[in-house]
Amino acid sequence: MKDRALLQSVWKRSPSLLYRAVLWAIRLVMLVVVPRNRTPAAAQAWLLLVFSSPWLGLLLYALIGNRKLTRWRRQFQYEIDQALAIVMQYAHDDPQMQPLFDYDLSPTCQQIENLARRLGGMAAFAGNSVTLLPDYNQSIQTIIADIDAATTQIHLLYYIFGTDATGNAVRDALLRAARRGVKCRVLVDAIGSYKSTHTLLTTLRVAGVATHVTLPVQFIARERTRFDLRNHRKIIIIDNQIGYTGSQNIVDATYKHTMIHQELVVRVTGPVVLQLQAVFAGDWYLETGEQLFDQLQLDTKHLPIVSGTATVQVLASGPTYETNNNLLLFTNLFYYAQKRVVIVTPYFIPDESLLTAIESAALRGVEIHLIVSKIADQFMVSRAQRSYYTELMAVGVHIHMMNPPTLLHAKHLSIDDQIAVIGSSNLDMRSFQLNLEAMLIIYDKQITCALQAIEYDYMQRSMELNLEVWNKRPFTEQFLEDTLRLMSPLL
Repeated sequence: MKDRALLQSVWKRSPSLLYRAVLWAIRLVMLVVVPRNRTPAAAQAWLLLVFSSPWLGLLLYALIGNRKLTRWRRQFQYEIDQALAIVMQYAHDDPQMQPLFDYDLSPTCQQIENLARRLGGMAAFAGNSVTLLPDYNQSIQTIIADIDAATTQIHLLYYIFGTDATGNAVRDALLRAARRGVKCRVLVDAIGSYKSTHTLLTTLRVAGVATHVTLPVQFIARERTRFDLRNHRKIIIIDNQIGYTGSQNIVDATYKHTMIHQELVVRVTGPVVLQLQAVFAGDWYLETGEQLFDQLQLDTKHLPIVSGTATVQVLASGPTYETNNNLLLFTNLFYYAQKRVVIVTPYFIPDESLLTAIESAALRGVEIHLIVSKIADQFMVSRAQRSYYTELMAVGVHIHMMNPPTLLHAKHLSIDDQIAVIGSSNLDMRSFQLNLEAMLIIYDKQITCALQAIEYDYMQRSMELNLEVWNKRPFTEQFLEDTLRLMSPLL
């Protein structure tokens, strides 16, 4: 009877024991899986979630745990970069191509150029003209004017392409170009432009514009990936001679109603436009299977037009790469800086390596300014990033918060008087690991000084934080910021 009672007792408890065994199995398996190819901070955040709530952690990891795109996309990106490196080497060895490499960079600039070339496969090109467009409406009007003057082709890749007044104005310019025989190709992100995709692309397709969405959310085996890996690039190439990139989407400056977006767009002409074309061609092929790489030839029959004196380089980054290209670029820029760095970004969540680089630069006497917005469009991210302000100000970093109603959405850096970096990448883990981004690296004193003038204007429209006053903010705010910081590797 005692043995029977014992068996019945064990049987009644077995579901509970089995459930606990499964929970611990999940924890132990994730303890092995999670740290692979992941920063310690990100691994700690995931394991904290898994150990505190195994089922929730397992579900979220299945949805968003893999921060790389599919293997075939990464393999193709590798092949593109290898091909670009070969083309660059042939061009460098060709005497007739020497105008492309006719520049004398400082030791610092040369080190950054070497790094970006190894990461993205594209060397710096001389002979470019660069125009900075900080005015929202002016940049749109300039783009429309160039589209209206196009004669052969237009390639456009944007995270957000809206159907408001701004989006419709650019759309109408594309329709006019298509009617006069210009070959137009348009790529928009499946999530960023989801509100306008059907209406916009249908209208363009009817007019003969080739259109496609990038990274559509699919669940078949070949394309299964996390839904928040996005193409965040903003690129236009017109007639293979004019290029645009920067932070601005094709949407009204007030599309978030109570906020007015402050952006920076850069217009370039010259050989570097071919590098923007290479980024577009890769994305276009991955989504459509159509090859445009014949437009990227560098030989005596396809000499690029020299239009200025600036030396410029494109660095693409994202989850198709095995390395975090933009994070490595930014980190090295801070280590090489000697006098002054200005960081402009709407989202600032550095990893440990980037935070160390910034603090190290400040401690050795580099004047560092971080310009962000006082208002925010992403609650969790904005609160997490504020948790870094105290330690940054403690080592001498100047933090400026732009006054409402402006939302500072521009993304750029100036390093000393030598280097300007402008593009689509924020200084946060999403841009470092999850988004496809593109940055222009400009090795030119005149352009860097022009960018510094824009940055000075931002500072004049901002309030600089005071460490003593900042530390007196309510405890509840500090607690929330510090708590969300724990999740910053996942934001």
